[in-house]
Amino acid sequence: MVNPNEITPHLFRTEYSKIVAVLCRSFDIRHIEIAEDIAGETFLKASEYWALNGLPDNPSAWLYTVAKNKAKDYFKHLSVVEKNKQEEIKAVENNYQTIDFDTKNISDSQLEMIFAACNPVNSQETQICLALQILCGFSVEEIANAFLSKPETIKKRLQRGRETLRTHHFTIDYLNEQDIHQRLETVLTTLYLLFNEGYFSRSHNLLIRKDLCLEAMRLTLILTDHSFTNTPKANALLALMCFQSSRLDARVNDKGEAILFDEQDETLWDKALIDKGNYYLIEACQSNNSSVSKYHLEAGIAYWHTSSAEDKWQQILNLYNQLVVIEYSPVTALNQTFAFSKVYGNQKAIIEAEKLNLITSEYYHGLLGYLYAELNTNKAIYHYQEAIRLTKSNPEKQTLQKQIDLLCSK
Repeated sequence: MVNPNEITPHLFRTEYSKIVAVLCRSFDIRHIEIAEDIAGETFLKASEYWALNGLPDNPSAWLYTVAKNKAKDYFKHLSVVEKNKQEEIKAVENNYQTIDFDTKNISDSQLEMIFAACNPVNSQETQICLALQILCGFSVEEIANAFLSKPETIKKRLQRGRETLRTHHFTIDYLNEQDIHQRLETVLTTLYLLFNEGYFSRSHNLLIRKDLCLEAMRLTLILTDHSFTNTPKANALLALMCFQSSRLDARVNDKGEAILFDEQDETLWDKALIDKGNYYLIEACQSNNSSVSKYHLEAGIAYWHTSSAEDKWQQILNLYNQLVVIEYSPVTALNQTFAFSKVYGNQKAIIEAEKLNLITSEYYHGLLGYLYAELNTNKAIYHYQEAIRLTKSNPEKQTLQKQIDLLCSK
């Protein structure tokens, strides 16, 4: 028998934002908190009812029905207490019968919702924060981890962003081409961060959160299915997600511990997802007018990771060399150095890594621990211990400690 307590968090991640988006689209709700409250009450009722009566045959349909009824009840209550807004309330109530949770309407609603949240009246950072919270269900802590910021900073940014949307009469409208082109870059960044949190989670006791990866892929697929948003960058991002997701089952063992790339069982890689990645990467490169974006380069890197070609690490290094030029980040520089070690050896890579001097990064110390492992055991253990001290991820701590234990046993 399926335990409702186990499935409810997964459904919350996948269905909450759908309910909010459809309600906002149907009612043209300017104060999005109303839709969020209705969705929250729906899940509260689900957790209570399912605990007593078991899981329904179709949990998603059950949630949609309850959400629709709660929306109707809300506006009935409002018509009683807000006597001076009867005309406005009646107009909204008339839309009750038009609430539709079919697949197309959900997709359209979510697409419109993410573009509405990415409104240029806010800064790009605030737009991404709002989209991650409203559409992706991220907590303040998860957003803070994605931005490498303090939770209090993110909380204030979200509060200001929501207030700005209210001031500018936030609505969910049908998309026009100009708005799409203006906001698409921010939307892609949001989905990229959503996938990254799932691929390498910093907030939970799970190293990988497949629900986030799948949700990011589903939303990016919506973009590639829409004529206005089916761009080379969107296809490149989807290709990246497919390649990375193809190796998810090989990245952790039964205990939830990370498995290093060199030790992964390639028979666990998903060939179908690799083929899809190839398809979308080809689509991303079809246009002669499109420039090479970071998504193209990262997708290319992910492609070569799935390849068995003898020169794959040289190809990966070449792509990282381009990536650090167009969009430098400490993580990219560390990954570039790892690829450098595969081509030129650990001794030379240590020199390059230490030039970065990223002493407050657990990834920096983890890389140096790996590079020193065959050259200087004491230094390798020191850096692994520093990485353990700096990381917040329990699975990562376990993996690093395992490397120390192996070095000590030699």
